[in-house]
Amino acid sequence: MEEEKICSCHKTKERSPEEYKDLIHRLNRIEGQIRGIKGMVENDAYCTDILTQVSAVNAALNSFNKVLLANHIKTCVTQDIKDGKEETVDELVTTLQKLMK
Repeated sequence: MEEEKICSCHKTKERSPEEYKDLIHRLNRIEGQIRGIKGMVENDAYCTDILTQVSAVNAALNSFNKVLLANHIKTCVTQDIKDGKEETVDELVTTLQKLMK
């Protein structure tokens, strides 16, 4: 059996208990909303009612992204710049371009 290799190319981030709890709470709520939409489809709910719920999920995901991005800039990006890792700015720009599609 071949030994499993662990890729060290993935960055990780240790989050504070408060940040972790907030992000997980938001994701749990979004997950519940998605299950609700699935139930609406399964129960033949009216299209506009489903679309309204999808819009609410999109808003919740956007809110999640805003919180995560703000935390990223305040912690990871700021620390990397202090450490002289200027490539982090390019990474941030690329990420923002993906988010703004």
